[in-house]
Amino acid sequence: MTRAMGDGALQIYSTCPQSKDVPAGEYGRAVADVARWSEAAGCTGMLVYTDNGIADPWLVAQQALAATERLAPLVAVQPVYMHPFTAASMVSSLAYLHGRSVHLNMLAGGFRNDLLALGDTTEHDDRYARTVEYTQVLLALLRGETVTHEGRWHQVRNLRLAPALPAELMPEVLISGSSPAGRAAAEAIGAVPIRYPEPLGQETAEAPAGGGVRVGIVAREDTAEAWKVAEERFPTDRKGQIAHSMAMRASDSHWHTQLSAAAQAQPATEDGEPDPFWLGPFQNYQTFCPYLVGSYDRVAAAIAHYAGQGTRVFVLDIPPSAEELDHIGEVFRRAGVAA
Repeated sequence: MTRAMGDGALQIYSTCPQSKDVPAGEYGRAVADVARWSEAAGCTGMLVYTDNGIADPWLVAQQALAATERLAPLVAVQPVYMHPFTAASMVSSLAYLHGRSVHLNMLAGGFRNDLLALGDTTEHDDRYARTVEYTQVLLALLRGETVTHEGRWHQVRNLRLAPALPAELMPEVLISGSSPAGRAAAEAIGAVPIRYPEPLGQETAEAPAGGGVRVGIVAREDTAEAWKVAEERFPTDRKGQIAHSMAMRASDSHWHTQLSAAAQAQPATEDGEPDPFWLGPFQNYQTFCPYLVGSYDRVAAAIAHYAGQGTRVFVLDIPPSAEELDHIGEVFRRAGVAA
């Protein structure tokens, strides 16, 4: 698909493959392929994960930039991993080398055991407070300010960034907004709050206008075909279910709790088609977001529902092929939110 998914007001990000899932000799090509598919599909950018067990996201972002012409890597930034000056320098250096923008997905948490392995025992809400302070220093540097800051977590004096970042390449900033602390952090730093959508019609909180959702999509013209594809891609996995259960016990994440509490089986809709909201991949520890599965029109109605709530950013799961992005593009076109 060569037409853009978004209509200018909407931003759609794909997600980059993780190094743990691809052999070393094939990973660079896999990153480049998904980046090119995403650009051809009209995505704004591509989320690049970070955690203790995968390749460095900044180096992966460099691979994506080299393979594309306009796609913006959405780099996950964990404050525990690096000083805010270092993160700002990564953004400005990649802009200097490529003349391109790098967007930022600011993290407050992550896998609890990853944080403990790094000696970080900071509680949930304090992690968001730390991320706010971190991001404020980072963005001030990117704006070209000389920064002096005496904070709880960071102290800098007369700090200035070089090379300077051109104003037109300032990053879009996203942050998890599933918890009250996350939503407050998003407001404090001017970031787009990203949430994991609840089952349609069962929303328990008002969606923030201008916010975003993290959701996978499998859609076809025929409902049965869509579910066949989805269940073949994400088969029931007992080991995955055990891993999911263990991860839930170790997590203090609000979105983990919200998704785990969501209904596992949804009733049929008025048109007789199964509810598209599916937690199978999440419950089998195969991915970290709910899926929308069904016919183009049914899934498009769900996307239109989220857009009608004020959602302007959609972060999709890792696409298995360029053709799958074509199917997703058809959903957005039918939802009336595509060019």
